[in-house]
Amino acid sequence: MTTRSRAPEATAVPATSAASAASADEGSPAPRPAALEARGLTLAYDGHEVLTGLDLAVEPGTVTTLVGANGSGKSTLLKAFGRLLSPAAGEVRLHGAPLKGQSARQVARQLAILPQKPLTPGATRVRDLVSRGRHPHQSMLRPWTAADARAVEEALEATGLSELAERDAASLSGGQLQRAWIALVLAQDAPTILLDEPTTFLDLSHQLDVLRIVRRINRRRGATVVMVLHDLTLAARFSDRLVVLADGGVVADGAPWDVLTPEVLRTAFGLEASVIADPHTGGPLVVPHEPEDETEQHPEVGNQVR
Repeated sequence: MTTRSRAPEATAVPATSAASAASADEGSPAPRPAALEARGLTLAYDGHEVLTGLDLAVEPGTVTTLVGANGSGKSTLLKAFGRLLSPAAGEVRLHGAPLKGQSARQVARQLAILPQKPLTPGATRVRDLVSRGRHPHQSMLRPWTAADARAVEEALEATGLSELAERDAASLSGGQLQRAWIALVLAQDAPTILLDEPTTFLDLSHQLDVLRIVRRINRRRGATVVMVLHDLTLAARFSDRLVVLADGGVVADGAPWDVLTPEVLRTAFGLEASVIADPHTGGPLVVPHEPEDETEQHPEVGNQVR
């Protein structure tokens, strides 16, 4: 069996908690509050608790990915972070302040969310779609400005859509359309971004395109990103921190190499797998095992995996 080994090239940002931040030495700069924080958070649908008593702090400037089996509460937690779902108990804090009670405009200036299946409006140019990201910055006393136009152009350029800006959004391919939605989020210019399965329904090359854009947003703008992904290897490749949800709470939390272990994969996903170093990135690569009966029928497969 291939054993799990730590690749020296792999780097990750360790998870930090609000408690550890509070213990900074006297006289040092005050620590920044968590970009997002769940405190004793319980989330439920129709009286059925999905997550119970959850405590989780997201460090500013990092990419945190929520993973877990279907029904584990990944998207549910993201909705609570985005104020699309009210907690049954506990609270969510955004940049240190309770999310509840803040105006929609206040939240939208600090937090951008891309849902799993956004509805594309008909007969809308790509440029106009992206421009909607500037709505939180508009008011009766603050009309469209050159700064808004510049933010839209920069978002189009960052997502490789400048040449498609005059196209009807409905005519774009799946990968192009997803980039347009991410451009909208970029134009919103919020310091914290929530992405619910941003690679769903995309082929592998377009998945990589989208996740590379997300990583660039994080590194160049210092944005905090919290996203939901199903592909564990891609999640490890593009994240500083993985949070594994199962059985109503967090079962593993930390840097990808620390989280993606055979034991965690077995517990959270019911998956027997080895975790090896990706020969290209040095990050963890999840290799599922073949069932015993399949290995017996095709021994050459078993030799390759194990």
